[in-house]
Amino acid sequence: MDQGSFITLEGIEGAGKTTCMAQLRLLIQQAGKSYLETREPGGTQLGEDLRQLLLGHKHTGMTDDAELLLMFASRAEHLQQKILPALGRGQWVLCDRFTDATYAYQGGGRGIAFSRIRALEEWVQKGIRPDLTLLLDLSVEQGLERAGKRSAPDRFESEAMEFFRRVRQSYLELAGKEPDRIKVIDASRDLDEVLAQITIVVNNFLQEKT
Repeated sequence: MDQGSFITLEGIEGAGKTTCMAQLRLLIQQAGKSYLETREPGGTQLGEDLRQLLLGHKHTGMTDDAELLLMFASRAEHLQQKILPALGRGQWVLCDRFTDATYAYQGGGRGIAFSRIRALEEWVQKGIRPDLTLLLDLSVEQGLERAGKRSAPDRFESEAMEFFRRVRQSYLELAGKEPDRIKVIDASRDLDEVLAQITIVVNNFLQEKT
């Protein structure tokens, strides 16, 4: 049985994760790999319910600690119900956001200490981390402009510009610390150029796995 791999997509609002996930899916299909496509927060019934709490405006005044714990509650269920079983079957897992987003949004954006997030990561994930992460990077201004054309802002998208500057900076710092895993994609370019960058990175990863 082929060994599965865990690939995640990350980036601020408006970075184009939906379009890039479609390209990632196509590349994995062309390579003949069986895969599971999923997202965070979400991926399970419990996770999707928690997603509504986290992204909706019903609990706008949610405390930062509650937000962080709900993210990891969703992740714990997601890992046990979907991600680990898929990897165990030899499938590839393609996930829209994972723990890097928690470091960027709850850590960088909210100011929660990375050490607290790391403790939860170690407890919930027990060493399970993505094999490859594609970080779609672009300016906050460009990202929010794109996101504004897409739909009404959710609870996170309603945050101030400075919040997203901290999120983006945290993402880039994570990439700087783990360049072998986190590959920065210039998402400010034309779509064809963005997809070409993804194709190169993913095909190189596929070659390494064979």
